[in-house]
Amino acid sequence: MTGHPAHHHQEAGGLPLEVLLPAVFVVLLAAGYVLLAGRARRRNAQAGWSRWRTGWFLAGCVLLAAGLLPPVAPWVHGDFRGHMLQHLLIGMYAPLGLVLGAPVTLLLRNLPAEEARRLTGLVQSRPLHVLANPVTALLLSVGTLGLLYFTPLYNAMSANTGLHWLLHAHFLLAGCLFAYVIAGPDPAPARPGVPVRLVVLGVAIAAHAVISQLMYGGFGISIHAPVDQVQGGAQIMYYGGDVAELLLAVALVATWRPLPASRRAPRTTRRPEARPAVP
Repeated sequence: MTGHPAHHHQEAGGLPLEVLLPAVFVVLLAAGYVLLAGRARRRNAQAGWSRWRTGWFLAGCVLLAAGLLPPVAPWVHGDFRGHMLQHLLIGMYAPLGLVLGAPVTLLLRNLPAEEARRLTGLVQSRPLHVLANPVTALLLSVGTLGLLYFTPLYNAMSANTGLHWLLHAHFLLAGCLFAYVIAGPDPAPARPGVPVRLVVLGVAIAAHAVISQLMYGGFGISIHAPVDQVQGGAQIMYYGGDVAELLLAVALVATWRPLPASRRAPRTTRRPEARPAVP
């Protein structure tokens, strides 16, 4: 087996584009959020905006930068373990922070009423209802891993810079979708109850475990990398994925609130039956 092919680096002002572009993207993402958060506080000082939400989003930006920038990014080109660490950062850890930052709610707080209604209508639309189904999110985030690692797709995407960045985009978007469906605080089409989402999360945990075990044992995989790198990558997926999914489970359980008394089904009180008189 061979390692990843060499990548040619374009430079802009002495800085490789593969470093400059993601750095600019992450900085703009974080700065945009902070500006909107400040504007939301000024527009409605009473409602304000949670600093916890801001902290979560910025933590997600930091994790995204860690996955896209050195020292992790250069490690990816020559070591499958680097790829797997990058996958976890971009596709599992960063999305959790970004989603817990409730960016859609923040955007709604800043939009004019008419545009906010349009965005709300989009969130409640039928296509998003299908996309935000937990099963759809599960297939897009976890199901595609089988296609990636057990077919020649991974090798083809690793050898092409454009496809490699497309893979990054898929990891990030699919990870955000899954975190949003399972535990996102933003408005969404009618979500299943917490027990159903916990079951879906359990399936994701089991699927990650099976894929990583098959990868470690070399069963059916199609990855052009030394065996020790593949096994190391499998271990990173197994243990790192467990931690990320545990954090997602904690976020989900934290949203579990009992129904208020006014919304609970009325409880009927049975009157005791009259006992017959004792002669």
